Amino acid sequence: AIPTTGVLYTMNYNYLNFFQIQFVEDKQEFSRFPTKAGRRSSAASYTDSSDDETSPRDKTQLNSKGTSDFCVKNIKQAEFGRREIEIAEQDMSALISLRKRAQGEKPLAGAKIVGCTHITAQTAVLIETLVALGAQCRWTACNIYSTQNEVAAALSEIGVAVFAWKGESEDDFWWCIDKCVNMEGWQPNMILDDGGDLTHWVYKKYPNVFKKIRGIVEESVTGVHRLYQLSKAGKLCVPAMNVNDSVTKQKFDNLYCCRESILDGLKRTTDVMFGGKQVVVCGYGEVGKGCTAALKAMGSIVYVTEIDPISLYGGFRLVFFSGLLGNKNVVTRDQLDRMKNGSIVCNMGHSNTEIDVASLRTPELTWERVRSQVDHVIWPDGKRVILLAEGRLLNLSCSTVPTFVLSITATTQALALIELYNAPEGRYKQDVYLLPKKMDEYVASLHLPTFDAHLTELSDEQAKYLGLNKNGPFKPNYYRYNHPSKIPLNDTQMSDLCMIYLQWIPTATTYMFSLVQSS
Repeated sequence: AIPTTGVLYTMNYNYLNFFQIQFVEDKQEFSRFPTKAGRRSSAASYTDSSDDETSPRDKTQLNSKGTSDFCVKNIKQAEFGRREIEIAEQDMSALISLRKRAQGEKPLAGAKIVGCTHITAQTAVLIETLVALGAQCRWTACNIYSTQNEVAAALSEIGVAVFAWKGESEDDFWWCIDKCVNMEGWQPNMILDDGGDLTHWVYKKYPNVFKKIRGIVEESVTGVHRLYQLSKAGKLCVPAMNVNDSVTKQKFDNLYCCRESILDGLKRTTDVMFGGKQVVVCGYGEVGKGCTAALKAMGSIVYVTEIDPISLYGGFRLVFFSGLLGNKNVVTRDQLDRMKNGSIVCNMGHSNTEIDVASLRTPELTWERVRSQVDHVIWPDGKRVILLAEGRLLNLSCSTVPTFVLSITATTQALALIELYNAPEGRYKQDVYLLPKKMDEYVASLHLPTFDAHLTELSDEQAKYLGLNKNGPFKPNYYRYNHPSKIPLNDTQMSDLCMIYLQWIPTATTYMFSLVQSS
């Protein structure tokens, strides 16, 4: 908020001059930010044009082996990508350990895996692990902005068919998916997906191929939601593993990863100072918890929107919005119209549906590119809203995420693929399954040496008393690891909470008021 009066101190030779400045009251004059002629665009999609404007689809490239079954930005960047992969391997010891333990047995021999994930150095370690375990892989990107071009080149150099580059168009995105699936003489029997786009494409366009898939592994909220929809409609004809709701994925990839990467993405793109900023976080699941914790620690005033009453206990003011992460039209055009000049809008969800970006592609609004993945959307009165990554996933589009976190997710994905591919007939039906608890614990145990951590072992007597196997699993399937925050609520938050409960349970008014008073 801008004060109505202020004092400006300026140094002029040997004395200080004090000038009182009268600021504009009630509202800012956005006309101070004139739009530039010729910069209006209602439907353009901006991409990174760093070195070569030629579309990879229009180029013929060969790797050192003379093969051309790939489409990347520049195959000559492979050496740089290899160095990136080697750095990632240093903090992905669990996946490397799994590779060494299982590569002799080749548990994925005969597996033909088609993958649609973010193509980063960390994903490359996963892909090379799958190849070492006997799989053939073809890969594409699940996000048009998250591909590391040099890593895509490094994978193509060793013979992995990669079809992806940073800054794809929507048409390029689906073309790349189709090139991965539609290969003469090669038919996939396993799917590793992030977001459900690959699964959807195979299901819709290649139904005969889809029926022969032995298993699907999905790691995102959006993709899992689509799988459950197929299952409920009786259209899911293959078993699928829901990796997103595994404990290790929820805790590390969703909570801890977003707690670090939200700040990284915002700093790299906007250089914003977080102290004193008012921030609304839509959704208080594991991603929302990570984001709010980071922003609050940096001094921001954080508000939360949520639809689930169980999820709202976190010490943050609950406010109304249109939805939450993993949904559509969470941030609407009406809300964007009412935002202040200079507001920053970004998305930590997988898809670009959470923010109604399509409503901003209208003639009365001007889009102005500031830098890669940063746009000013300018209203007729001169108001500017900063939109990051055109409403797509902030952290992997505009920055990076911790390698150690992705090691946990990648190890979980690899084990899920091995489990589905090698499962005897009848173990898994045509449905969506959660990762077995024992497998979750195994993934976590593989990462303990990184911290020089050592687990306490139960004695036989203790194990018998608890009714557990000494080697696990240590928690029943109904156990919930996600405990509510212990942060105390202030008076205003307690009052809001009380009013919410009063709407739900009108017969409990006396009890609720006494509870607030005793608190």
